[in-house]
Amino acid sequence: MTIASESGAAKPDAIRIAGITKAFGDATPALDGITANIRAGEITGLVGPDGAGKTTLIRLMTGLMLPDAGTIEVLGYDTRTDAARIHSAIGYMPQRFGLYEDLSVQENLDLYADLRGLPKSERPAVFDELLTFTDLKRFTTRLSGKLSGGMKQKLGLACALLRKPRVLLLDEPGVGVDPISRRDLWKMVEALTQEGIGVLWSTAYLDEAEACDRVLLLNQGKLLFVGPPSELTSRVEGRTFKLSGVAGRRRAVLARALEDDSVVDGVIQGEAIRLVVENAGDPLTQVLEQAGPDAHIAPTPPRFEDAFVDMLGGGPGGRSKLAEETRARPADSDRPVIVAKGLTKQFGDFTAASNITFDVPRGEIFGLLGPNGAGKSTTFKMLCGLLKPTAGEGRVAGFDLRRDGAEARNRLGYMAQKFSLYGDLSVAQNLDFFAGVYGLSGARKRERVALMTEIFDFGPHTALNSKDLPLGLKQRLALACAVLHEPEALFLDEPTSGVDPITRREFWTHINGLVEKGVTVLVTTHFMDEAEYCDRITLINRGQAIALGTPDELKARVATPEMPDPTMEDAFIALVQGSAERAAA
Repeated sequence: MTIASESGAAKPDAIRIAGITKAFGDATPALDGITANIRAGEITGLVGPDGAGKTTLIRLMTGLMLPDAGTIEVLGYDTRTDAARIHSAIGYMPQRFGLYEDLSVQENLDLYADLRGLPKSERPAVFDELLTFTDLKRFTTRLSGKLSGGMKQKLGLACALLRKPRVLLLDEPGVGVDPISRRDLWKMVEALTQEGIGVLWSTAYLDEAEACDRVLLLNQGKLLFVGPPSELTSRVEGRTFKLSGVAGRRRAVLARALEDDSVVDGVIQGEAIRLVVENAGDPLTQVLEQAGPDAHIAPTPPRFEDAFVDMLGGGPGGRSKLAEETRARPADSDRPVIVAKGLTKQFGDFTAASNITFDVPRGEIFGLLGPNGAGKSTTFKMLCGLLKPTAGEGRVAGFDLRRDGAEARNRLGYMAQKFSLYGDLSVAQNLDFFAGVYGLSGARKRERVALMTEIFDFGPHTALNSKDLPLGLKQRLALACAVLHEPEALFLDEPTSGVDPITRREFWTHINGLVEKGVTVLVTTHFMDEAEYCDRITLINRGQAIALGTPDELKARVATPEMPDPTMEDAFIALVQGSAERAAA
């Protein structure tokens, strides 16, 4: 089967999926009757919430797993009978970094060239092309485990392209990657489609999905939509609005708006609140009344993400039971909760962070943004007491992290960038262990563990080892462990990396609610729409703080006649690139 492209030229199918079903044990099928096609010379996006079946479908396409029913043909080869031929013709980049972290960039390329049977005579030219393509020539001797997130993904892509594939399967290549590196990855892959390579790009970033030629939307093993992104987006035409002129804190107004029956979804977007309504004619009278006397609503063009959330039944609402069960902390304008004063960290001759200075008052969300390897996590760990600074001072809740580290750590909750709980302990055992670590005991400990189990819906999963949980549940468990003791300050290092937009909204409902109760939040993120929730942001590049301000102030700094209304991603890229240009001058 071939389908005519918009230009009129017929593009052949690279992959044909017919009636695929796959179940694991007695559980509901991970995939149930999926029929679709992936075209050569196009990027097809694969989207859906956690547990929708995306990774299972990709593994079936590679022939690493066989379906219970139905067939998959890759380049005309059946995955049941011709897996070896498929393996030699495709490139596959798994969701988790699949290379050897104790091997250098060059050693990984050598190893994968051996595994892919690349003739030694061809290797110098191929390596040179790929290292140029991925801009990794300067790092061939660096251990891959020491690479930034973006560089790791580029190396993974290089290894997948050692023998030019006819089909490229990418399972969430943008996870944990900063906006600049994600744009670089996208340009690289887009260039491959010009050579006729068919690409399947699984993603949690819906701006990436919106740029695909076609998308497949999965949910609970069912295929809900297949077609151009614009076709899905058009389904919410006339139902997307911006609420501007809000009086008071936008987070509280958003939470109330999300409880309105007519509102399907809502997020903070710059100085405004973006809303998706159930019906185009909904007047939103109550939402306007609650937003203040100067508030007004205007239509705004729909986005793919609006339609995605709408098709999945809407967002999680604005109510956070976690916040409701958290005791309110009185305002304390005289003393910042988090203080960084000249924080510097050197590793040998390398300065990871230099003279980082800021303070965060009670009840504020403060964002640390920057490219991969910029020094965000180093700064983060110094403020958590996990790294001793080479110079400077960090304080949390009034306690100096050098002198009173134990006291400071008891006042904060920490959610690490990588899942850092105990994989061989069950959900219940992890909650029990961390409650004890944070000094809870007796009835109070039992009460808090039971509350976290209820709020995050751990009931059916309490006996499962945490390493076996889906990503969304892992992140919920990590957050639950971080807030067991009702900390004054919450440190969140990329808390929603890799999770779907619905789960991200659930997280931010809790975070926004906690902040309204007086909890102070320090957060890093590569999702620029999440950065809009921050009260202030410091942007770090090459270990230096290069900008500090509100999201709107940072966007205003990069506005031009050609780009009068920049997004947060536009601001991030412009400020980082401007900093690099000044440093090179």
